[in-house]
Amino acid sequence: MEVITLILIGFIIGSFGTLIGAGGGFILVPFLLIFYPDLGPEVTVAISMAVVSVNAISGTMAYARSGRIDYKAGVVFALFTIPGSILGALTVKYIPQGVFNIIFGIMLVLLAVYLFYKNSISQRQLALFVPGKGHTSHTLTDRSGTTYTYCYNNTTGNLISLIVGYISPLLGIGGGIIHVPAMVNWLKFPVHVATATSHFILAIMATVTVVTHAVMGTYEQTDTLNMVLYLSLGVVPGAQLGAFFSHRLKSSVILQVLSACMVLVGIRILFNTH
Repeated sequence: MEVITLILIGFIIGSFGTLIGAGGGFILVPFLLIFYPDLGPEVTVAISMAVVSVNAISGTMAYARSGRIDYKAGVVFALFTIPGSILGALTVKYIPQGVFNIIFGIMLVLLAVYLFYKNSISQRQLALFVPGKGHTSHTLTDRSGTTYTYCYNNTTGNLISLIVGYISPLLGIGGGIIHVPAMVNWLKFPVHVATATSHFILAIMATVTVVTHAVMGTYEQTDTLNMVLYLSLGVVPGAQLGAFFSHRLKSSVILQVLSACMVLVGIRILFNTH
């Protein structure tokens, strides 16, 4: 029964995480904190980042076929996440379980509130935006023939990526749940391009984090590897499904539903903290 549950959770993570380019760590970490409280922050985050890595790679392959990944921005942003991702992986083992739960619970609630009230920006993202110094302009046409034209500030994007790179492995949330809203609201990326590009960035960042944890020996326990395997079995098909529906569903509705779920989970974790 536990194996089936883990595969099902993996499928949900793959589907919803890829749907909004978030990786799914914000779903998996609360699940592990509630049902596997004895793992400890370091192992919890290591498991989450391994699954996020599998999800991001699978989702990126699907998004690559759709033609909505901005590789030019993605590669640069990904490079800026790497220093932070290594530092975050090294830092998490020094955080006590109770403190970790409080930080994650508060972060989840704040992100949920932010997403709920800010996702409507995707409907009007370019209306008031005027390119300035330090901005990069880009036109991208996906496989369906939809053309996106947008500009973004390089310095702001690099700084956001550096911060996301540190926070993501520290909390095991993948980073897309922060990166996508930031790319849409502050960098003015079209929401579907932001979702796909964020997944590409996440694939690189999460893989670096996994390698760091592997070098540290976090995955040496057999049970840990089994959990990663079973979750990944669900994540791969889920990611393909999420990428398939990402351009067919309204992002605003998806983000509002997820925001409500994140608030409930965040409150549950905070109340479970002793």
